[in-house]
Amino acid sequence: MVSALGEQEVALHALAPNQNQVQIDFVGLSFETGDVLGYQYQLEGADAGWGTPTDQRTVTYANLAPGNYKFLVRALNSDGAVSTVPASVAFTVLAPIWRRPWFVALAFASLAILIYSLYRYRVARLLQITNMRTRIATDLHDDIGANLTRIALLSEVAKQQLGQRESKEDGPVSSIGRIARESVGSMSDIVWAIDPDRDSLLDLTRKMRQHADEVFTLRDINLDFTGPDAKDGLRLGIDLRRDLLLIFKEAVNNAARHSECTEVTIDFHIDGPSLLLEIADNGVGFDPSVESDGRGLRSMERRAASLGGTLEISSSLKGTTLVRLRIPMSRARA
Repeated sequence: MVSALGEQEVALHALAPNQNQVQIDFVGLSFETGDVLGYQYQLEGADAGWGTPTDQRTVTYANLAPGNYKFLVRALNSDGAVSTVPASVAFTVLAPIWRRPWFVALAFASLAILIYSLYRYRVARLLQITNMRTRIATDLHDDIGANLTRIALLSEVAKQQLGQRESKEDGPVSSIGRIARESVGSMSDIVWAIDPDRDSLLDLTRKMRQHADEVFTLRDINLDFTGPDAKDGLRLGIDLRRDLLLIFKEAVNNAARHSECTEVTIDFHIDGPSLLLEIADNGVGFDPSVESDGRGLRSMERRAASLGGTLEISSSLKGTTLVRLRIPMSRARA
């Protein structure tokens, strides 16, 4: 409250955010006969300096921003002399709740807790998936893989016991053994693909090199295999490793069985924003425009498209066949 005689210094209570329109009335006293007073004022925190003299004794400030303010006013007499000590009114306009430091700090803390919780949830889910993949790979290898191996072995025993009656390679017992062995190979590939310990580019390269060595060594075909840098720690997704390996196997098997080649060159590396695989042989070649009865090439193209990559096969009846597979790195990363 202001006394009846007035106050030279007034301190107001903090004003709410919606109380940002302030009207201040002031008056000066002069004991000189006929002296007319003028006034100069400024609002620290809003005005740059003292305003021009005026005879108005009321000032209104509207839409004040949140902050601390101090209103100063001084009187001028007819001779231009000013008050030695200006009168003042100090007040604060509070910021909205969402702009106050404690609220901002609380919001940042809540956001940090939320991000951390989401991170923990994602890590837990990844660990859960990894454990599940490990369990599935172990079960497939220990149970189904072992049973298929037993079937293959028993078929060989049965074939030996039957003797001449089962001498044909396409006989029932021989077919059972062959199918069991092929199933064991396919099961091994599936177990390898879902094993979380085999997610690296280096593991894929080793798997590809192993298969190429097994296929070409049996046929006395020279193999030149160039792989990516062993230091590259790129992790690959399950789908990519599985489909890329199947494309690679199909191309290698085609070269070994049909090309009549004596040399095969395989180049597998990271080429800028892509993962590039090239398989070239010096065989008899073929005419890509002639549709084949087999489904191998169509399967390779379908798998490459599912990976967002491109598959190019160039060949001629005169010789060299080149298979080039390019997969974007954005799709290659796990």
